[in-house]
Amino acid sequence: MEIETEIQREYNPAHPNFERWQKARNLSDERAKFVESIVSNLVFLSGLNVLDLGAGEGSTSQLLSKNNFVVSVEIKRERIIKIQLSDTLHPVLADCINVPLKNKSVDLIILQDVVEHINFSSDFIEKLFFLLKDNGLIFLSTPNKYSLLNLISDPHWGLPFISVLNRHKIKKYFLKYFRKADFNRSDIAELLSLNDIYTKFDKKFSIHLFTNYSVEYLLSGGKGLIWSNFHLSIVRLINSLGLKRVLLKIANDKPGFINKYLTPTFYVLLKKI
Repeated sequence: MEIETEIQREYNPAHPNFERWQKARNLSDERAKFVESIVSNLVFLSGLNVLDLGAGEGSTSQLLSKNNFVVSVEIKRERIIKIQLSDTLHPVLADCINVPLKNKSVDLIILQDVVEHINFSSDFIEKLFFLLKDNGLIFLSTPNKYSLLNLISDPHWGLPFISVLNRHKIKKYFLKYFRKADFNRSDIAELLSLNDIYTKFDKKFSIHLFTNYSVEYLLSGGKGLIWSNFHLSIVRLINSLGLKRVLLKIANDKPGFINKYLTPTFYVLLKKI
């Protein structure tokens, strides 16, 4: 199966992205704590029905299952088997589009670095809307297509300008010549802009950005948000130059210039309306 081949690549030390992927896996527990801290801003995390889409190896699912019931959906078998079944955690081998749950059965949906890897269509958003109970929440994190940092070094490939390309062009102009082994991957990342998020979600959800919170978390030593050598070096430079206070004044949660073109990753809570 193609999915099995993709997984084998992710765990292959010879793959050019192996170090980047391994760092991400090693930081997954810290990232789970960060997700929990953001969601806690809008809801008391206890007694909820949680759907974790694209759950990976399950760090966020495991953490949230301590006080909630969690369904972890993951399409890759080698990942899902690492999520241990319990009374409050139920792993499901499936894709994000065809989730076997009833409408209005979910309080919280986790979309952690997932939407850029799937067909992020209006039909998919409609499905999420119907799965959620009234006033239900979605946690969404996804890299910013137009962020200056991502233009310099794409978060998935570590090379310039790839972040602005759609999936077809990444395959046509990059993978075809430079990463032939990845050409047939089904989960090639196509990044979103802030306008994409507002356009797709604005009619059915209230949108709450958490840029201020994430910048302060990152510059105060928080782990789990970045793992590429390029982004880590930027954080070290900012702290060494004493620029933390300046950046915290600039950072904001408004849909303006800063979040459109500077914020590297969007951290968003979407509330069903």
